[in-house]
Amino acid sequence: MGIRPAHRSGWAEQGRPGRLPATYHRTHGITYFHGCYSVGDDLLWGVNRRRKGIDHTWAALRSIRAARPDGAPIYVILDNLSTHKNWRIRSWARRNRVELCFTPTYASWANPIEAHFGPLRQFTIAGSNHSNHTVQTRALHAYLRWRNANARHPDVLAAQRRERARVRSEKRVRWGGRPLSPAA
Repeated sequence: MGIRPAHRSGWAEQGRPGRLPATYHRTHGITYFHGCYSVGDDLLWGVNRRRKGIDHTWAALRSIRAARPDGAPIYVILDNLSTHKNWRIRSWARRNRVELCFTPTYASWANPIEAHFGPLRQFTIAGSNHSNHTVQTRALHAYLRWRNANARHPDVLAAQRRERARVRSEKRVRWGGRPLSPAA
């Protein structure tokens, strides 16, 4: 996540469109949001990090395992980032009954957490002009707290449906998994 102004979709007053300030010098760098979603509990949580790395993935996996201390098997869906496939993470996962399930390359539509990132972007990044990463992270965590308290809110559900449709349309796949037929 970079610190830059973001547009919001909507109607502007006639003759007075919303303007975004220019960002000629981006001195803040970027952060990476490491998001986790519990399907059974319908909870979304995550942390912002300055860089990607094995230690951050490992910390996330340990927090997931700690959330379920009964020792029951846990299935974790991950993308194909190389740090997720490190031998230390794989051996830790085997010892702690954590099954790592990797999504195919270029198949974000197959990852169920992707539908939750659309509302996160819509409610925290769209229409924003955060001054630094601390402000952006606070807005992100405020949304996560609100979302977990209001997981069935109509606005959240509608944003998730739009994101699912957007992700599937990238691969031209219908809701049932059938490819779209070519236009006649």
